[in-house]
Amino acid sequence: MKKILLIVALSFSLHPAYGQNSPEEGQLGAWYMYFFNKQFGEGPFGIQGDYQFRFWDMGSDLEQILLRTGATYRPQNADILFTLGYAHITTGTFGESRVTSAENRIYQEALFPQKIGQRFLLTHRIRFEQRWVEGQDFRTRFRYNLFLNVPINNTKLDKGVIYAALYNEIFINGQKNIGDNRTVEYFDRNRTYLGVGYGLSKKLRIQAGWMRQTTANWSKGQSQLSLHHNL
Repeated sequence: MKKILLIVALSFSLHPAYGQNSPEEGQLGAWYMYFFNKQFGEGPFGIQGDYQFRFWDMGSDLEQILLRTGATYRPQNADILFTLGYAHITTGTFGESRVTSAENRIYQEALFPQKIGQRFLLTHRIRFEQRWVEGQDFRTRFRYNLFLNVPINNTKLDKGVIYAALYNEIFINGQKNIGDNRTVEYFDRNRTYLGVGYGLSKKLRIQAGWMRQTTANWSKGQSQLSLHHNL
């Protein structure tokens, strides 16, 4: 746990070091997202995924379309969820250009919850990605995300419950050379999110908030609207 807290602290410290002035910073972007998961009966297997539509502005200048789905496995008598999945990403260019590029991605992740007291619901997610980005050499990336949900009018996320939602995620590139004498930094990006959610039912929650994304070249605010669905 000390190592995890150190990683989170370091990721927050990277914000002022990497944020640079760029055209992207002058606009509030918008991300619209749908997350789902389903367990198959009483067995250990299931599926999960997310479909995200990201814009540099509020909805006309495409940043990314991300389609991601994975098979899950939950070991017996262990509060951890493993996922093996695939994602396809279409990335747009900031501004008037309509040029896009494609990425295919395979990922493996481990997700495990932790509860502190009655209301602080933590979730740790560790993800390893193998990336085939158009025009680049094969790449890998490591990600760690710490989520925190805090129910306001109950002690668990249920129908009618209002809750605060926060997360911080750091991305680390596995290599610096991406081909054709081009390089990237080991630090890829950091995301910090603050939001509020509401339980529409026992299986469906809606969430809205603001996220600050800092890369090696720029830092930008994003509004986020998401649905979280237990099928």
